[in-house]
Amino acid sequence: MQSARARNGGHSRRDLFCLAGSIAVGTACGQDRVKSVESESPQIGILLATTFTTGTLEERLDAAKACGLTCVQMSAVCAGLPEMPDEIPAALPERIRSAASARGIAIGSMTGTFNMCHPDGAQRRAGLRRLRVLAEACPRMGASFIHVCTGTRDPNSMWRPHPDNGSAEAWRDMAACVREASEIARQAKVVLAFEPEMSNVVDSARKARRLLDEIGSPHLKVTIDPANLFHAGELPRMKEILDEAFALLGKDIVLAHAKDLDRDGEAGHKAAGQGVLDYERYLSLLRKYGFQGPLLLHGLTVAQVPGCMEFLRAKMAASTHMAG
Repeated sequence: MQSARARNGGHSRRDLFCLAGSIAVGTACGQDRVKSVESESPQIGILLATTFTTGTLEERLDAAKACGLTCVQMSAVCAGLPEMPDEIPAALPERIRSAASARGIAIGSMTGTFNMCHPDGAQRRAGLRRLRVLAEACPRMGASFIHVCTGTRDPNSMWRPHPDNGSAEAWRDMAACVREASEIARQAKVVLAFEPEMSNVVDSARKARRLLDEIGSPHLKVTIDPANLFHAGELPRMKEILDEAFALLGKDIVLAHAKDLDRDGEAGHKAAGQGVLDYERYLSLLRKYGFQGPLLLHGLTVAQVPGCMEFLRAKMAASTHMAG
């Protein structure tokens, strides 16, 4: 293993994200191609459930493979379960592991989002119970990371902001939930990766740093998505905000999202390359801070996958000259 940050559940990230072979052969969204993926870093992946929205688990993985993808963020939804199930059938984790392995696809993370700041404590406790079910199944799936969010005071949607998100009470409830979730992760030998985003209590890199320091657990890390970092009026300060986010969080980033935005505020919902995000700077910062996880496409259609992958590969090449 290359560093302490790369140790999780007895597996290095190199073990987790490298492919068994150096050539992926398939039909990429209708076009035959042979693509070398051996040296790609970071490895391009996708949130499987949000782009490949129909079919069985195996059919969705087949579709991802056909697009040349070699890494996914898996969701229980792909196996016909709720995103946060109350129970997971005993045979399902091995089915997920085997199906992904047979296709040369790494499971970069599992989706484990629930509202960690819901105003109803019973809702938070239910989310924690379901998180334990998911976390205990992850090692058998071959997954070491679970993507989570810090939540909002909105009682109906964890993706909507609320005026009370900035209150001391909201922070207290959220932090207590995150602390318990981190202990669940420790016991299951997995790592939680929370995402700073506009609609949640943790809506900035500074608040994310505060939460990491307050919890102080090696089982709590960060998912970075720059498209969700810009408050109203902040786009002209893109370089400064990206640099600050990585200065504060770079050593704790284990997952990275790739989507785009065309305005600030709650606007990060466009496919990568379709907005104004400075991808060369973003990717150079990932490289500068030694990021070894997957770069997960998000917020795109199946038809957009090939173009977004080509865009990311071109920006990766350009960003190598900016790192350092």
